[in-house]
Amino acid sequence: MAIAALLGAEEFGFGTTVLVTLGCILMRKCHMNTCPVGVATQDPELRRRFAGKPEYVERFFRFIAQELREHMAALGFRTIDEMVGRTERLDARVAIDHWKAKGLDFSAILARPPTAPHCPLRCVKPQDHELEKRLDSELLRRCAAAVDRQEPVRVAMPIRNVHRTVGARLSGEIVRRYGAKGLPDNTIELLFKGSAGQSLGAWLAPGVTIRVEGDANDYLGKGMSGGRIILVPPAEARFQPHENIIVGNTVLYGATGGEVFISGVAGERFAVRNSGATAVVEGVGDHGCEYMTGGTVAVLGATGYNFAAGMSGGIAYVYDESELFGTRTNLDMVDLESVWTDEDKQALLALIQKHYEYTRSRRAAFLLDDWEAHLPLFVKVMPIDYRKVLARMKAREQRDTETVSATEEVYHG
Repeated sequence: MAIAALLGAEEFGFGTTVLVTLGCILMRKCHMNTCPVGVATQDPELRRRFAGKPEYVERFFRFIAQELREHMAALGFRTIDEMVGRTERLDARVAIDHWKAKGLDFSAILARPPTAPHCPLRCVKPQDHELEKRLDSELLRRCAAAVDRQEPVRVAMPIRNVHRTVGARLSGEIVRRYGAKGLPDNTIELLFKGSAGQSLGAWLAPGVTIRVEGDANDYLGKGMSGGRIILVPPAEARFQPHENIIVGNTVLYGATGGEVFISGVAGERFAVRNSGATAVVEGVGDHGCEYMTGGTVAVLGATGYNFAAGMSGGIAYVYDESELFGTRTNLDMVDLESVWTDEDKQALLALIQKHYEYTRSRRAAFLLDDWEAHLPLFVKVMPIDYRKVLARMKAREQRDTETVSATEEVYHG
């Protein structure tokens, strides 16, 4: 009821704001401070374009509260505390005639446990997240010289999969002190051995290098804006890295900068929504480079299906040894090209050389040992509209150069 009124009646003032905000989200420029409708920006000129008012948000939440009161009254509750744990008031359908739901019985999950009258069924005291016991607290202490005085620091320690978002708090402190530019490259080196937990290197700041000898879980490099992540198998591993998964899903989700080098295969949705990071990996699962808007990715091995779905920017290079990559690519928004220009050849070669330098990858060594023979098997994935934009930018630069040259001739002639 409230949502319908919100979007259907202009007198509430908020409907247009919602539509404008949705348009801003679709632009995918929130991190660039150039939001065309003035939502995700601090630029006063752009912010003037936003017609929304704080009162609209306040009115919206009043609608939500009113609708919630109506539902609660219909159920016979006066407060939310009274509702907690009252599973008997849930309305469930029985005997659903669907093969997926047939036989499912949630009665044990929804059963209300016998409790004393004074025993609460809700949160009655703040949760202690024990942040001081987290690995990042230790890293902040060990890296104090780098954060305070920009002195190089090298830290080596084990890591386990219970250690999540390692590097995030450290990066936050760096950005708080030095802004988005962070620290000079490689000021902080974090050397780990073991299995890293989720979101290793999330929001990583410039100046921090993370190296893991082992493996890592999902969301490695999520939102990273700088720095470097290097992931290699254990030194004693006997498997072929380019044939084995070494990191989980959704690597580099929403990354805006930095570098990632992975000597092994990644899971699904590698570099999804990447808008500026550079990455080299030796294989990916389904949906690689999904919704990518910028950056560069080199895949030195096999890919899953639906590669480049929604990819509107950036460039990917894929080593297509089986020559079946075209059947696994979503061609709605991209074209597949050979790597034939000198610019592309040099860029790809430099990436693989850098990958070998940081990981000592056997796959990279294999490709570099006979580079001229392997080069024709690489495919360049190029977004169609991105190519048009680059062509227009190049034409404009050429016109500007010609104009400057003509002006100088007139001035000197």
